[in-house]
Amino acid sequence: MTADVNTIYLIALPVVLGLICLEVILSNYLNLSVYKTGDTLGTIGLLSGNIIVSLVIKGSTLAFHFFLYQFKLFDLISTIPIWMHWVLTFIFIDFIYYFYHRISHRSRFLWAVHMSHHSSEEMNFAVAFRQAWLGPISKIPFFMVLPLIGFDPIIVAVAGVLSTLWGIFGHTQIVKKLGPIEWIFVTPSHHRVHHGSNETYIDKNYGNFLIIWDKFFGTFQAETEKVKYGLVKNVNTFNPIKITFMVWQEIYSDVKNSRSRKEAIGHFFGPPKTN
Repeated sequence: MTADVNTIYLIALPVVLGLICLEVILSNYLNLSVYKTGDTLGTIGLLSGNIIVSLVIKGSTLAFHFFLYQFKLFDLISTIPIWMHWVLTFIFIDFIYYFYHRISHRSRFLWAVHMSHHSSEEMNFAVAFRQAWLGPISKIPFFMVLPLIGFDPIIVAVAGVLSTLWGIFGHTQIVKKLGPIEWIFVTPSHHRVHHGSNETYIDKNYGNFLIIWDKFFGTFQAETEKVKYGLVKNVNTFNPIKITFMVWQEIYSDVKNSRSRKEAIGHFFGPPKTN
């Protein structure tokens, strides 16, 4: 399985780097200036921490999934064709991701993790790699359901990587609307909305691969006005350490100064103060 995942990364890496180079060239040609040095360095810092955490827990997460797979409710691998198993894996990964992503915007302690990704005031392919240091850990309680309902851990791991690669495509200003593709799949137009701090765009378009979840659950918003990227209250720093821990510091301060246990719990599990 490790070899399969590594092969995907080896194939994807030059493609992604090529897209970034093309975007830089087009950005300069069109005078869009979508890349700024400080912001990109901040992204590299956040990505580095995310990779380190991922490498540390990667083996144990897969082992945990294999452990849970022993108690699966359905033996999907034996009852449905392998191609259907793959299709359902992609669909269920995206379905779970929708709710993980949505809750990450509505629960303060998960927002403390996810906020790093939204801290950039730019929108480009590199922002897709602006990933939270604790992101790989925060996903575990959500995606552990997959082996329990019968999805093969190896297929889940490979499909997860491929789904992540699709998510990179959404982080750009170069690609405009894509016609009928917009009806079903998450496109750059949809994801630009998600990264907007415009009042109309806040907490919209949570999907990664399929936009149908947003349309069904009422969180869809089409791109109708120019997007203002970043947070309602921007971080005003490119320091990845400050970005990673600033909301945690706010939570700690609020919990410490709480007047009751109920208030303390609200500061931790309640909605974020700002998005």
